Amino acid sequence: MSSLRERAVVWKEKARLHGKEEDHEDATTWSNRDLIPLPPHRRTWGWFHFFGYWCISSLNVTNWQTPNTFLTFGLSVAQSMLVIIVGRALICFFAILIAWCGLRWHIGFTVQNRFTWGFRGSYIALLQRILLNFIWCSVQCWNGGRLVAVCITAIWPSFASMKNTLPASMPTTTYEFVGFIVFWFLSTPFLFIRPEKFKLPFQVSAIYCGVGMICMLIWSLSQSGGVGPLWSQGKTIPDGSAWNSSWLIMKGINQMIGGIAAGITNGSDFSRYSKNARHYCTGTILSAWLVGVLVSLVGLVVTSACQVLYGEIFWNPPDLLMRMMDSGHGSSKARAGVFFLSVGFALAGMFENICGNSVAGGIDLAGMWPTYIDIRRGSFITFLAVWVVQPWQLINRATTFVAVLDSFAVFLCPIMGVMVCDFYILRRKRIKLTHLYETKNSSYWFWNGLNWRVIPAWIAGWAPTVGGLAYTVQEKTDAPRSLYKLYYMAFLVGFFVSLTLFYILNKLFPYHGYGDYDETDVYATFTPKEAAIMGVIPNEGHTEVIDGIDESPPPTEKRRPLEMVTKFF
Repeated sequence: MSSLRERAVVWKEKARLHGKEEDHEDATTWSNRDLIPLPPHRRTWGWFHFFGYWCISSLNVTNWQTPNTFLTFGLSVAQSMLVIIVGRALICFFAILIAWCGLRWHIGFTVQNRFTWGFRGSYIALLQRILLNFIWCSVQCWNGGRLVAVCITAIWPSFASMKNTLPASMPTTTYEFVGFIVFWFLSTPFLFIRPEKFKLPFQVSAIYCGVGMICMLIWSLSQSGGVGPLWSQGKTIPDGSAWNSSWLIMKGINQMIGGIAAGITNGSDFSRYSKNARHYCTGTILSAWLVGVLVSLVGLVVTSACQVLYGEIFWNPPDLLMRMMDSGHGSSKARAGVFFLSVGFALAGMFENICGNSVAGGIDLAGMWPTYIDIRRGSFITFLAVWVVQPWQLINRATTFVAVLDSFAVFLCPIMGVMVCDFYILRRKRIKLTHLYETKNSSYWFWNGLNWRVIPAWIAGWAPTVGGLAYTVQEKTDAPRSLYKLYYMAFLVGFFVSLTLFYILNKLFPYHGYGDYDETDVYATFTPKEAAIMGVIPNEGHTEVIDGIDESPPPTEKRRPLEMVTKFF
């Protein structure tokens, strides 16, 4: 019995993470190498990293099909594109707003929540994110598998007509399941890449998929002789509809922001890797807004042109690609072109899944168990969870569940509201880093590790809109009209209600520590220039060269107090 205990102790010690204690990388209950404020030498992302990061979330099947969603509402093509342009602009604004804490203090969403929710309270936000990461990773693997199946069909046409050997209890076919397995295994090796080294995958996937979409656009227009009838579609809202264009546009904008709310919420997880704020803002605006709008436009044009060629509308790229090569029975030239295009879509989906779901899930899991889980281990756990979630059940059978998943932003938007209120309004963008990693005498411990003020504020944000969500996913139309209106504005309602109530509660029940910050750079987080700007005493002997510029301040330069600092945002 004692030998079993000894073996358990040995294995426990082997499983424990280790790091350089002098660099604050040692794994503890609340910290490890991937959770500490990032030092300058690990902040390697330039503008193209963020351009690529947002590109892979723009150059994908979902964004390609976005206009179809709004056209089915009854909106015209012009109104649908208006929704996309405005929605993408708001996505950029909130992405920068939420990510600024990571740009300034170089900490991620996992740690950022501790000064708002409390150490233990932060688990509430983390568990929501972990659940979403597990499910979205599974869904993305399944969608990527469909594209891989198209690639295999382009090489071996008989693959599309292979016999289904799966039992009737599985709502899928061998054709789809093999594509899913291949996609999952091809993705797995990339989990070994740390976020600091993501530049090459971003470059390859963004350029490859971007070129593929342009080729698809040119081919469809040349073959059809112009844009098809879908392009000129006007409003199709029935005369007796309960909703006019304005409300449907509002619904569309809310749905656009909600669809990417999970990625906005944990923006600090990736913004902390930025060399400076300019890089993050430039890459985000160019890609999340400009490229995002262009991809939706290209998807609309290609779908409209292909309507002329095939006599029906194909919004889903895998279906369109199969039709382009006649399910594998087309010419070798057609199959070669389809192979090239499907690889591009699959690459974008692969790296979006790895970065946006697996790595993000790894960071969140690291926040739950810092002693044993880092980003890499957490990423593998997220990827293994795909087999537990069983996406073939979700995609092919549980359509209501997927609709609920798309609407989960109802619960995330209030989280963003309290984050913005706490960081910008209450703390005025100042936090005490040392209090985020030690519970003893920490002003962020609150009451038993929970800031009770955030709970009623968060609930108040989603309570008015959850009723409309429930009726909408059940496709019921007999609920009170006000419930649907609140749901169509769920993002704005949740964000501002939670922000306002959290502010009021903090004013009625204040606590000590607002605006406190460490006067010394304990974690060697800042370059000497950054420390001078923020009024922080730099870490001894800490000198960094970033972008070829020596960041050491002039010997005679005086440090300005934090109150005199130029505003970061």
